Parts: sequence; C-alpha cells; structure tokens
Amino acid sequence: MSEEKLDEFLKTGKDWGRLATSVPGIYIQKLPSNKSSPSKLVVEINPVNEIGAPTKRRGMIIRYEDEYKSLKDIINNEKLPKLLKMLDSVNPGGGSRASKSDDVIII
Repeated sequence: MSEEKLDEFLKTGKDWGRLATSVPGIYIQKLPSNKSSPSKLVVEINPVNEIGAPTKRRGMIIRYEDEYKSLKDIINNEKLPKLLKMLDSVNPGGGSRASKSDDVIII
C-alpha cells in the first residue's frame, strides 16, 4: 500500500471507512474529524475467520507507533497465555472455538 493511496483515502474516503491490507486481520480505518482534530487514519487489528472475513464488528484501534510497541509488550508477556488458559477453564464453552466449516484442514 503506497503513501499516495493512503493520502487519497484520507482525503476522499468515507468516515469510518475501512481499507484492507495485504496482511489478513490488519486494516486501515478513517476516523472522522471533530472539534479538536482533523480526520486521520489508524490501524485496525481484527482477527479473520477461515474465509478471511473480520470476526468482530470493530477491532482494536492503534493510532501511533508507541501504542503498538506497548501493545506488543503486553501481548508478548509470558503471563498472558496463562491467564487465557485460566479463563478458558472457567468460561462456558470450554474455551475452544468451533470451526464453522468442515472443509478446514487442521494441521
């Protein structure tokens, strides 16, 4: 994705519009202007399902590189998988997501 395409999307794209990128689950979203700031583009992280469609209505918004660095540190914390495993054991449904298609090959 080129800077020219991003600049064009910022100028002419619809507010809350979303552009897909070449990386599944990473999108560019246009935030509308408000009283204190102009329109801007942000990264939206939204996991995709087996057919490539976003799994959530709205994903996680990342506005700045320092936000990304902080989130990366949190996601990579060794205690997070332990916490998620604990949540899986207490939440209804056993913590696993069922595949929506029998055509998916599990590796």
